[in-house]
Amino acid sequence: MTWDTVKEARRKLSGERGTIRKDWGGRLPVALIYPNSYRVGMSSLGFQTIYGLFNSYPGVVCERVFWDEGSLPPISLESQRPLDDFPVLAFSISFELDYLRAVLILRATGIPLFAAERGEGDALIIGGGPCLTANPEPLASLFDAFVIGEGEPVLPTLVEVLTQGVGERRGDLLKALAQAPGVYVPVLHRSSNGNGQRPQVTRQWARSLDFATTSVVLTPEAELGDMYLMEAARGCGWGCRFCLAGYLFRPPRYRLVEALIEQAEKGRQRAGRLGLVGAAVSDHPQIDELAEWLRGHGVSLSVSSLRVKPLSPVLLRALAEGGGRGVALAPETGSERLRRQVNKEISNDDVLRGVGAVAGAGLSHLKLYFMVGLPSETDEDVADMVQLTLACRERLYQPGGQLKVNVSPFVPKAGTPFQGQPMAPVSTLKKRLGYLKKELAPRGVPVAGEGVEWSLVQGVLARGDAWVGEALARIEEVTLAGWRRAVAEAQLEEDRYLYGSWPHKEGLPWFVMDSGVGGRYLDQEASRAQQGVPTPPCPVTKECHRCGVC
Repeated sequence: MTWDTVKEARRKLSGERGTIRKDWGGRLPVALIYPNSYRVGMSSLGFQTIYGLFNSYPGVVCERVFWDEGSLPPISLESQRPLDDFPVLAFSISFELDYLRAVLILRATGIPLFAAERGEGDALIIGGGPCLTANPEPLASLFDAFVIGEGEPVLPTLVEVLTQGVGERRGDLLKALAQAPGVYVPVLHRSSNGNGQRPQVTRQWARSLDFATTSVVLTPEAELGDMYLMEAARGCGWGCRFCLAGYLFRPPRYRLVEALIEQAEKGRQRAGRLGLVGAAVSDHPQIDELAEWLRGHGVSLSVSSLRVKPLSPVLLRALAEGGGRGVALAPETGSERLRRQVNKEISNDDVLRGVGAVAGAGLSHLKLYFMVGLPSETDEDVADMVQLTLACRERLYQPGGQLKVNVSPFVPKAGTPFQGQPMAPVSTLKKRLGYLKKELAPRGVPVAGEGVEWSLVQGVLARGDAWVGEALARIEEVTLAGWRRAVAEAQLEEDRYLYGSWPHKEGLPWFVMDSGVGGRYLDQEASRAQQGVPTPPCPVTKECHRCGVC
């Protein structure tokens, strides 16, 4: 720890509103770690939610820790303490690539890197977040425990076990954690039971959203700016077969509009702009009523990416009148055939009508999200992407208008129907991304997105197992060269995770996780994808397709 690091932490604190500071006397100290920058972490509503929940317990003091280049070893923001002062280190991880930073943070603390080597005086290492809920195995040899699912139903029991068990015998604490619903303790769960089978850990989820999920701390340095975030809905029932959020946060749930209005009243007193968060905000059955209230009260509003269909004109007007300049839509591909395969039941005409509605509302900036490398994709599908983008540009055109395209390689995710699909070869991905840039950039449509090489790293981590953990343990820097050195030292065969043949659910590394969506259902969806057969959505107001969660 250096004086410059301390000064930087204090500078960030000076610009915050809502920081929670608690005396350590008689309380259990928890370091809540987001292994990415302060700018990114403070725009994560999930991270902020866990920070508020931990600190809602009188016997707990929770302080935030972030990764900033050149500031290892890290310190807590609130009291600028080193991590070895905390008996519990809780990692909140949203993206697989942050595994690399998490390992470097662990190494910098001086705590033994592997869980099996830790003794009675060492901190307890816990992880949670969407990617770890889907597949924690790449970090299973390095972390002591994982929270599987949503934090709200797990935290009460978790906090009780921690406050009673930290400071006692480590083995007893791990056994108590393994008994808590939704907590995975690899050293105990990896051993088989009397039938020779590994006991599964069931994903936990909140049955109703009768609680507020909003920003706790506001800071102008967040990626989204000084915006008050409100979760309007959780989960998505449309069932896009590549989408982790669509399967990991089932079933879809919505907050009552009365509760959202109450939260908005509080939020507009703290910030000049409100942000609605959710996998499918525009699916909210009362979205028009909420948007009308926000318009009537002059609230400046922002939303995460909207579905092309349904697309509420009332919501679009509220965005425009609140000072918004644009929105993001996700056609995913320019091919209707390929969209049917991924179960995204929208036509190109739907996309163009959506763009027309955006322009008609007075919104001049539009971002389109696409993917390349989806199963069965052809060069013709990518050419269709160009044609659809140019048609969207014509619909959007107005003085000052701007269209951008973001393209990401398809990465198969654990727990989705496409979990067994291979990634496209590197040469194919580079060729198709190059084609899109060559065709669109000269016509005034910039193309951005995640690089192919980092997408391949993400692909290995998303379907990784204990051998991937061996490579992670050798990471010395967050660079592609650092990853390749670690892979070579661990003798890891990356192609097996990227392109190999994957068995049914029972043979997959993440089989110890029970997401609630049955393996038979995922296999059925994979088969329907090959046939181009759609599956109806699962919101409570529509036909259920019996995935098993409910």
